[in-house]
Amino acid sequence: MKIAVVGTGYVGLVTGTCLAETGNQVICVDINEKKVKMMQEGQLPIYEPGLELLFTRNITQGRLHFTSNLAEALEESKIIFLALPTPPGGDGAADLSYVLGAAKDIAKLIKEYKVIVTKSTVPVGTADKITAVLQEHTDMEFAVVSNPEFLREGVAVEDFMKPDRIVIGTDDERARKLMGELYAPYVRQGNPIIYMDQRSSELTKYAANSFLATKISFMNEIANLCELVGADVDMIRRGIGSDDRIGRRFLFSGIGYGGSCFPKDVQALAKSAKENNYDFKILNAVMDVNDIQRTILVEKVKQYYQGNVKGKKFAIWGLAFKPETDDIREAPALYIIDELVKAGAIISAFDPEAMENVKNVVGDKITYTDNQYDALDGADALLILTEWSVFRTPDFDQLEAKLKAKVIFDGRNLYDIQKMIDCGYYYNSIGRKVVS
Repeated sequence: MKIAVVGTGYVGLVTGTCLAETGNQVICVDINEKKVKMMQEGQLPIYEPGLELLFTRNITQGRLHFTSNLAEALEESKIIFLALPTPPGGDGAADLSYVLGAAKDIAKLIKEYKVIVTKSTVPVGTADKITAVLQEHTDMEFAVVSNPEFLREGVAVEDFMKPDRIVIGTDDERARKLMGELYAPYVRQGNPIIYMDQRSSELTKYAANSFLATKISFMNEIANLCELVGADVDMIRRGIGSDDRIGRRFLFSGIGYGGSCFPKDVQALAKSAKENNYDFKILNAVMDVNDIQRTILVEKVKQYYQGNVKGKKFAIWGLAFKPETDDIREAPALYIIDELVKAGAIISAFDPEAMENVKNVVGDKITYTDNQYDALDGADALLILTEWSVFRTPDFDQLEAKLKAKVIFDGRNLYDIQKMIDCGYYYNSIGRKVVS
């Protein structure tokens, strides 16, 4: 099948590459000509485990193409995916200008029946708006389909190639058949393709991300209570995670959620509810908890240094919002760095993949090191902000030799409490007792 993917951000590039992997002819479109040229030359603009192999293979075998010419991309494509940004506006609502602008451009170019698929995360009613734009600018037949993505950064290729479900929102029978054919190779093990109306499909994505964000914020509240009553949040996580009604995932406490999805999706769903005169109290609380949690480690640091961190040097391990990605959108590390720098602290940071992206945002307000141990040189304490595997079993002798003092503030609960006691560290984590 011939496919066009409009937008080569994280979702668009993973979608286009994985669709090509099952034999489809895919052409990806982007207005950034420099980026298009880079991809045409076989260079990936993002880091995602497993993506480079498929990206290179499908370019080499002539199934994956890139262009900045929308007309060229649409000419023979049966299905057109819209994978464009929907950033939050000042009021929290999703900005649909990119999506609706692309729909207008597509309408002026199509010459036969096309299926236009929204892969972007969009609020309820967006398919209706796209339909209205298309009807205004073309007499050609078309169908608008809602097909939300459920990709987790760090395992996106696996999520796409072996999805636990595929959601398709359409009332057009031709579109339903085409989408079913397209996705058939990905559900051979029996995982479902769930068909529904467009509005339910649009809301499904927001509901899923908002529920997961709620689990995270709930566990962070439990962690904060644990510190007050002397309980251990890790024990509680195991105790409730074994209940299959709750499940084990998204129960790890820490310094809040970040990334491209959870913050904007929760905000957008709350805004959508407000526009429909519904006060979504749980979501407002989820956002409030996360705002506080993102900088809770700063308060622990300030308390330890009796309110004065001016001139103190802190080593930071981890800048990305989660491991196995270079994505720093809404990363708690950025909020923590900002607060510490404002307080006069000196920061030396290391992350396996995200440092270039942080340099583009933070610049020379902090220093960056080529490996995790160099960040420790002369530091008063270590702060762990992302749970990269490489940080899980460090050389504690090197830590002791390089740090001024054996002090660790762990925002991801990587280390065993007894291990920290045995090694003689001051160790302050989330929702567990402080080792001093």
